Amino acid sequence: MKLRVAVVYGGRSGEHEVSVRSARAIIDGLDRDKYEVLEYFIDKQGKWSPRPMLPEPDAQPEIDVVFPVLHGTFGEDGTMQGLLELAGLAYVGAGVLGSAVSMDKEMTKRVCMERMLPVVDFVALPRGTANVVEACAALPFPVFVKPANLGSSVGISKAHNARELEAAFALAAEYDRKVIVERGIVGRELECAVLGNEAPAASLPCEILPSREFYDYDDKYTLDLAEAQVPANLPPQTTAELRRLAVECYRAVECEGMARVDFLLEASTGKLYINEINTIPGFTSISMYPKMWEHSGLPFPALLDRLIDLALDRQRQRKATRFTR
Repeated sequence: MKLRVAVVYGGRSGEHEVSVRSARAIIDGLDRDKYEVLEYFIDKQGKWSPRPMLPEPDAQPEIDVVFPVLHGTFGEDGTMQGLLELAGLAYVGAGVLGSAVSMDKEMTKRVCMERMLPVVDFVALPRGTANVVEACAALPFPVFVKPANLGSSVGISKAHNARELEAAFALAAEYDRKVIVERGIVGRELECAVLGNEAPAASLPCEILPSREFYDYDDKYTLDLAEAQVPANLPPQTTAELRRLAVECYRAVECEGMARVDFLLEASTGKLYINEINTIPGFTSISMYPKMWEHSGLPFPALLDRLIDLALDRQRQRKATRFTR
């Protein structure tokens, strides 16, 4: 009997289009000899098609496991995971806590700092901050300005002076109530894929070679000019340390299933910094999460099998847990 996999995609975030492309790759990549695929599309207004999932146990008996492919707000931040928990459904990827912590760039940094993991100097500011330049005085230019809870480089700018900082803050504040301002790092952009529940493993890392000043949304998804080198050309000890840090970051935020951890390698010091962690990484034709695993010996169909197995394993453990006296 085939396993019935519900792929949920689209959503209300600024990454709606990326979600659609990722979902299509997953739907096409699932082995139809093993799986029956059910599609659940959420439009930009939040309306479900063909029908919404209900937050009640046993309300969706036609679903064996859910594969959420919702990047960003209302999908990668713990909200969708909370719905699936209430519904009692097995699902791919991080749980409520891991999703929420990983989605919030400030909380990710704070958790990493508590574990003595390296993060770039930053300031977190609320949307209504009156004097942004003064609040960021401790950070030298250039700085990166980001919405705290969004991905795919949506709303991110690089500011070289006070005027650009104010404009960048205004843009980022359109996308979130909290904005992160980080010290700009001159160096290399690296990524590492992590897979697993209690015993996570890291892939070979890759290096992103942007075609613009930094790897922004257009460079990722529209220009088709950025390049990626898999595996990254790094000394063996740097590769080993990057993979170690990726797993430690994954554990620190209590991630499960999958994540892509992004790094910066500072040119002047040779120091690695954890930049962020993405609990539902892209699965498009140009996305690096599946490519890194392919270069690490796990082809795309087998990767999807593994993610579904991890979801079912967690569900079995959850069913062994008592929730009432």
